[in-house]
Amino acid sequence: MEVRRQMGADPFGITATKELVEQRLYPRYKIEVDIQVYPRNKDVVRGYTVDLSETGVSAMLRLEVPLGEVVRLQFKLPLGDVEVLALVRQRQAFRYGFQFVDFDAAQDLIGRTCRELTAKQVQSP
Repeated sequence: MEVRRQMGADPFGITATKELVEQRLYPRYKIEVDIQVYPRNKDVVRGYTVDLSETGVSAMLRLEVPLGEVVRLQFKLPLGDVEVLALVRQRQAFRYGFQFVDFDAAQDLIGRTCRELTAKQVQSP
């Protein structure tokens, strides 16, 4: 309890959680495209993306994917197709967070897409 008070959080840690989310190194951009997730030794899981950053993507999935597993992701961005390996970092109900772990081939495409989405957000009222 004392640690939370020193951090400026309520008893449930909500303030601290908000601060951690706001301190991301790379901003997230809303984008909805179809995504296919290929877990090891399982059938493809289909869904759609919610947002994208230069280091990860979040998606709504129809079936469960194990946390902590490295999976192959495939999705199509406006600038081209992406295939990357990613770690399943988090899950909240049907929403999953993936951290890219091997995306050298797609890094330029993802970065250009994020910059384009930044420009569109700046232009929007």
